[in-house]
Amino acid sequence: MQVADSMTKLNPESVRGWMSDRKGWKRRSNRLTKEFVFTNFRDSIVFVNRVATIADSRKHHPDIDLRGGTVTLSLSTAAVGGISAKDLDLAEQIDFATSWNNGN
Repeated sequence: MQVADSMTKLNPESVRGWMSDRKGWKRRSNRLTKEFVFTNFRDSIVFVNRVATIADSRKHHPDIDLRGGTVTLSLSTAAVGGISAKDLDLAEQIDFATSWNNGN
């Protein structure tokens, strides 16, 4: 993925096309969101720490809402006012790195 592409707001059709091959991701206005459900709080924290490591390596950080065993991630690129390729890349990396959790 080229850097120039990562800083362009994607059109709704591009986002829909990407989501058609991804389980659980939804478009909410100008954000990508996904809810992850765990059996306990500790597993939620382990997941959040994995996401933090991935996000730091990409220098792109999601909003994280943690409530008991449920973690909701929300991705957008403030510089473009919506969803960019940077968000799609981060979402793919999160899904890949957390694929051990088959319930999501």
